[in-house]
Amino acid sequence: MAMTTMLRRIKAWSATPQGRRTIEQARRAAADPRNRAHARRLLTRLRAPRR
Repeated sequence: MAMTTMLRRIKAWSATPQGRRTIEQARRAAADPRNRAHARRLLTRLRAPRR
């Protein structure tokens, strides 16, 4: 029940001007090859087995 409320609030926020700006900024950041490489390195480190 709480998950549907949260999704509904996110959907409503994404329709606001601030939400659209934030989504566009995230899309541009995701398209940057440097950011992709950084995220890939970070995920590799997080997935590595702990000693």
